[in-house]
Amino acid sequence: MKRPPGRGGPLSTLVGIVLLALMLFPVYWMVNASLQPTGNTLRGEWFPFHPDLSGYATALRDQGRNLVTSLVVALGSALFSLALAAPAAHALARFRLRGTKAVLLGILTTQAVPGIVVADALYGAYNDLGLLNSRLGLVLADSTAGVPFAIVVLHSSMRSIPEEVIEAARVDGAGRLRVFRSVVLPLSRNALITAGVFASLFAWSDLLFALTLTTTDTVRPITLGVYQYLGAHTSHWNAVMATAVLASVPAAVLLVVAQRHVTGTATGAADK
Repeated sequence: MKRPPGRGGPLSTLVGIVLLALMLFPVYWMVNASLQPTGNTLRGEWFPFHPDLSGYATALRDQGRNLVTSLVVALGSALFSLALAAPAAHALARFRLRGTKAVLLGILTTQAVPGIVVADALYGAYNDLGLLNSRLGLVLADSTAGVPFAIVVLHSSMRSIPEEVIEAARVDGAGRLRVFRSVVLPLSRNALITAGVFASLFAWSDLLFALTLTTTDTVRPITLGVYQYLGAHTSHWNAVMATAVLASVPAAVLLVVAQRHVTGTATGAADK
């Protein structure tokens, strides 16, 4: 009896389960350690039969403001990246411009620039402009990673829109701005959501810009809060792990909610 195509045998299933367990073990241990009493989590139970929520209480008290800062910066970076990338991608995809490939290559090249180089350059500019220790400064800095990525993703999606659809809207009397707003953006919804998700994740997980461009406690993202939390509370690992859990939840929820759109964008790109 032939095995259905695309189906693996018991060995493949077992290997998949083992690999999944290895990948999820750090997540399990992080959650487990966050529910242990204060002290050395290495001596904690393998399963928290008597969960202790004091770590979460400490994390919310000490890091709640940092979580809000990260949420604001991540949302602001996603919106700013899309606001810049969408018109740029549309222009590169629709207008017959010379050097389009060179521009896209330059955009991709910016992704290879080390972050510390960008951070050092921004520090001097921010110091002159008064943007140090500000949420706006972090939004602009994190967008240096979000904008190029969004342009590449949106360019691929917008280029696949049939020319006939654009021409039909133009025949009906729609101007370029109306076509962009009412036709191009709705048809690029999956790509917009994908680009926005990754731009927000870039900002959410950033430590380098936060460490370089913030010098006081006024503005401190959650990544920097965890980084500095370790040195101050090395014995309170339950609070450290609780902070890590709280920092992971928004990103995980965002990926789960946007999964269908991200998959649709990847499938569309693979079909081209």
